[in-house]
Amino acid sequence: MAEHESLEFGKADFVLLDNVSMEEFMANLKLRFEKGRIYTYIGEVVVSVNPYRAMNIYSRDTIEQYKGRELYERPPHLFAIADAAYKAMKRRNKDTCIVISGESGAGKTEASKYIMQYIAAITNPNQRAEVERVKNMLLKSNCVLEAFGNAKTNRNDNSSRFGKYMDINFDFKGDPIGGHINNYLLEKSRVIFQQEGERSFHSFYQLLKGGPDSLLRSLHIQKDPTAYNYIKVGGQIKSGINDSADFKAVADAMKVIGFTVDEIQTVYKILATILHLGNLTFGVDGDVTLIENTKLVSVIRELLSTKEENVEKALLYRTVATGRDVIEKQHTTQEASYGRDALAKAMYERLFCWIVGRINDIIEVKNYDARVHGKNTVIGVLDIYGFEIFQNNSFEQFCINYCNEKLQQLFIQLVLKQEQEEYQREGIPWKHV
Repeated sequence: MAEHESLEFGKADFVLLDNVSMEEFMANLKLRFEKGRIYTYIGEVVVSVNPYRAMNIYSRDTIEQYKGRELYERPPHLFAIADAAYKAMKRRNKDTCIVISGESGAGKTEASKYIMQYIAAITNPNQRAEVERVKNMLLKSNCVLEAFGNAKTNRNDNSSRFGKYMDINFDFKGDPIGGHINNYLLEKSRVIFQQEGERSFHSFYQLLKGGPDSLLRSLHIQKDPTAYNYIKVGGQIKSGINDSADFKAVADAMKVIGFTVDEIQTVYKILATILHLGNLTFGVDGDVTLIENTKLVSVIRELLSTKEENVEKALLYRTVATGRDVIEKQHTTQEASYGRDALAKAMYERLFCWIVGRINDIIEVKNYDARVHGKNTVIGVLDIYGFEIFQNNSFEQFCINYCNEKLQQLFIQLVLKQEQEEYQREGIPWKHV
């Protein structure tokens, strides 16, 4: 690969455009994309266009070409950004952060995986078990988080429906010693409702399509997703997703990460409970609200290892505090349905947060003493879920769209305002943006 790309690939950096207009910008982007160049710089920012096909540009050889180089020495690439973040952290002993933003289906989650892969590859090869362990855990945890936090939307078969911020901690020599994942804004509403053409979280379909018969029997679950109200819409969709292979991959990853057999069983029990909850219906006898399918109540009781009356009470009553008295008030059938849905969403969210917590327990920095080993620094990778406008937008989508707008503003401020201040200092005439 040549040191520099020739001009037949267009301008590798938008800063080099003679005439900056939307037309010129798009024409350059299109030319590069047609020549198989999916990355272009704007100064220190990389613009990436999703090719929707596998490209052989992430191999070990490519990693070697970007290792320790300056941004402008090589053609634009995600690896160059990852390397710049790593170098800045080592040189200045300061924390750095890579922000990945874009609309749904732009390729953000894949980009975050390549960044992790790069950072994992360039750190010291003295086969220190700890470095290997942290790398493996971060990469393996991705597959688990995607199973429980991603779903098929109309724009993207593997759309992240939560935001995540990953910290990789490095010791003073620049080797990874641990990490931490923060999650926010999980789209809980997807548990109980999906738009036409979309699915619920992958985890439900993986369990039904990939779970062994003995497991499904013990959970009182059948293989057909259309039998369950909560995931019925998505259960009718044909897609290229191989749920049963994914079920196995996720189960293996959970084992490798360190989930116990019991914990994994519990995860399946909670998924099954949520599916059963969606099939509960409520009726009225005189002025008493009751659960119509009592068989399901005993199934849920068994899966949650609790008493039947606890299940009924949770579904049929709410507790109202008046002054110092606490009274139990009976739900109407409509309130009971709302309550059931709220319970399903809350259970799923807690399950998700618990999974993230378990992963953190395992990858977090253990017994690192800064006095002995020097300051530890982090590279943060922020992968938030994409800007998207649905027929009906949930509160979570409103929050994420707002968050995307805020990040865009921050980006503009950092890039443009800083440039303009520099122009002012240098006395360069320019048209104020």
